[in-house]
Amino acid sequence: MAKEMLMVRIYLSEADHGKRNALINEIMAILHDRHRVHGVTVFRGIAGFGAGGVVHSADLLRISAHLPLVVEFFDDEKVVTSALAALADLVPPRHIVSWPITCHVE
Repeated sequence: MAKEMLMVRIYLSEADHGKRNALINEIMAILHDRHRVHGVTVFRGIAGFGAGGVVHSADLLRISAHLPLVVEFFDDEKVVTSALAALADLVPPRHIVSWPITCHVE
């Protein structure tokens, strides 16, 4: 059996700050505590750059590299829409992408 859902990917940096804490911590609290999404994974990149073109990479000579983070989660459209509304004021514009998925369930 298959179920239609939405997958979301949020692009951040380790250096991003939310209203009170590190942005990643605030996003995780919203997704876990308030919206109980089906699953969340955070990936830490070894290198990346944003619109400004400044490359950040894992380097032994740098103590703080501000490495890229990718938050990925999925759930029913209603849950995802509600979660994205809660994240709208926290996440910079154009840092969230989403697409429909088929989740295979028994």
